[in-house]
Amino acid sequence: MNVTRRDFLKISGVTVSGAALGGLGLHGTSMAGAKSGNMAIKYSKESTTICPYCAVGCGLIVQAHAGKVVNLEGDPDHPINEGTLCSKAHALRSVSENPWRITKPLYRAPKSSEWKEVSWDWVYSEIAKRIKKSRDAGFTKVNSSNQVVNRNDGIASVGSAALDNEECYILQKWLRALGLVYIEHQARI
Repeated sequence: MNVTRRDFLKISGVTVSGAALGGLGLHGTSMAGAKSGNMAIKYSKESTTICPYCAVGCGLIVQAHAGKVVNLEGDPDHPINEGTLCSKAHALRSVSENPWRITKPLYRAPKSSEWKEVSWDWVYSEIAKRIKKSRDAGFTKVNSSNQVVNRNDGIASVGSAALDNEECYILQKWLRALGLVYIEHQARI
């Protein structure tokens, strides 16, 4: 095939134009399955969430029907990812459908090699007891200069990118009420 410089430029222009139009979303919508009769998507409940994998905070649209995730896609209205998803986020649906996923709390006692199933009430009570014990052990009311500091050096916190601003605000208030000074966030690490 003999391609001249002019032909090469024409072919390149058509290719770039096609790629640009494809990137604008002119290739169809993600709800095509609902229009074609996929009943699980058609009657599913749609909600938005944030991808839990990294500190970027990409927006997701999750569709669930009968307690199962039937569709997961990028949120085109989200300012961070504008509908695009990485390969990990595309595979996120498999997390909820994994047969090995742990759905009940397990506890392994110190020096034990066995995990035992416990209730959520026991877990919450145990976490509260341990936070109280650590706070009491590491709490400093006054410093060496006899100034009131009310701080807790015995507990630290690392926030998650999966939390939205409102959740981070409430978490920060609670941690400060406990007297924590070592508060960090995943995005800053």
